[in-house]
Amino acid sequence: MINTPYLLFLGDAPDALAAKVAQGVKDWRPELCVGQLRLPGCRADMGLDDLTVEEAVERGARTVVIGVANRGGVISKAWKVSLTEALKVGLDLASGLHNLLRDEEDLVAIAAQNHRALHDVRVPSVDYPIANGVRRSGKRLLAVGTDCSVGKMYTGLCLEKEMRARGMDADFRSTGQTGILITGNGIPLDAVVADFMAGAVEWLTPDADPDHWDIIEGQGSLFHASFSGVTLALIHGGQPDALILSHEPTRTHMRGLPDYALPSLERLRDTALPLAHVVSPDAVVTGISINTAALGEDEAQRLCEDVEKRMGLPTVDPFRHGAGRLVDPLA
Repeated sequence: MINTPYLLFLGDAPDALAAKVAQGVKDWRPELCVGQLRLPGCRADMGLDDLTVEEAVERGARTVVIGVANRGGVISKAWKVSLTEALKVGLDLASGLHNLLRDEEDLVAIAAQNHRALHDVRVPSVDYPIANGVRRSGKRLLAVGTDCSVGKMYTGLCLEKEMRARGMDADFRSTGQTGILITGNGIPLDAVVADFMAGAVEWLTPDADPDHWDIIEGQGSLFHASFSGVTLALIHGGQPDALILSHEPTRTHMRGLPDYALPSLERLRDTALPLAHVVSPDAVVTGISINTAALGEDEAQRLCEDVEKRMGLPTVDPFRHGAGRLVDPLA
């Protein structure tokens, strides 16, 4: 178990998106966040009090959560001073990076000297099976995106919240580091050996009651040259009955790939749906989630209305406007 509350470490994140782990924890578990720790040059801000590790301890913090998701998932040398100080003043460390805390000999030694814990969230804890494609009972929904980091996790959490408010039987199934830190369980899918990724998703979403919905956290994008594999594993392992298309409208290119343009929502629909039909012949696209965080209220509303008219599907920003219209087709 990871001890709470948290001090969110933003490090030297170059932009808000680079600190999406911290943002997700802050937005969905604000009661667990006592403050943030930023290094010089950090351009991310969670709107929390900037604290030193000593001040965080005084406020009751028990764990520093590394809230930065940089490309490649590495522990920067620039971070080590702060992380070392945190261990020395009595804080544990939790990280979802590919670069594991337990592989950093200096941090391991300091943690042992100070009787502190190192939590690596992105470590598979189960021997997952190879997928068998056998049809499972229950219902499943997956958000697929035009790019990485467009709001697929937020969409899923908003859907779960709205469905439960209506008395529907629904569970959000975490597949990434931020989701696991928010919910306390799940699978770190992109750290699973490739042959077992789809099987891990089958394991995560087993047979269920006929009216139960598993809301599977989406990852990557079928159109992202770096991370498309994890998305396909989610589609085939998840056997979704319903797909939600997720999009961030201000992107000029794929995240981290300036030579690749984003696909249209029509292309995403026409690519993802046939792949879902491989394992779930009756799968349908039921709605569109637009991440309008960078837009004003009127502009966001107009965009959603325009997309809905063009695509013929309920279109909303579920975090901004609520997920009700995305849930209506599922009820």
